[in-house]
Amino acid sequence: MDATFFFDPLCPWTWRTSRWLVSVAEARDLRIEWRAFSLAILNGGDVPPEYAEAMTASTRSLRLVEALRAEGRHDDVGRFYTELGTRTHDVGNPPSDKLVAAAVEAAGLDDAAPALDDESWDAQVHASHALAYASAGPDIGSPVLMVPGADRGLHGPILTEVPGADDALVLWDSVVPLMRMPAFHELKRARH
Repeated sequence: MDATFFFDPLCPWTWRTSRWLVSVAEARDLRIEWRAFSLAILNGGDVPPEYAEAMTASTRSLRLVEALRAEGRHDDVGRFYTELGTRTHDVGNPPSDKLVAAAVEAAGLDDAAPALDDESWDAQVHASHALAYASAGPDIGSPVLMVPGADRGLHGPILTEVPGADDALVLWDSVVPLMRMPAFHELKRARH
């Protein structure tokens, strides 16, 4: 794999970063491994009531992500996430079980749908989350990016919008060498 992208489908910042990475992958013929990062795990399971339905949808989605990954179906994960993000983030809907089901169907993944409710995949979600957190943490969230040749992952990059094609490549060509530089630690500025 040329990049491993750990994500929680609940996070709109993560969605923008994923669209950047997809555009770079298409332009550079990169292969993406999609992995689970759970905001529910990160927050110790403490979910405010207004986010409970979205968090349940996210948890179910991450089971599917790890089930597909275990079978080497990385493109299927990417297609599922695209379908889900289009139905949620692109139109301002919070994730829900109904939208997850629609995304599974649109992505042609009915064969894998039983994983959504198979709690045995929770251990793999926890393991994936732990790998991402150990790679880039502490004090991180979703997403985490890992690339070969870098001994640590990176939280982000966090994007306020999806960059155009030229800027997307400039960002990739800037971020990857920094990630591979042992002395590099962090770039950050306040959100607005």
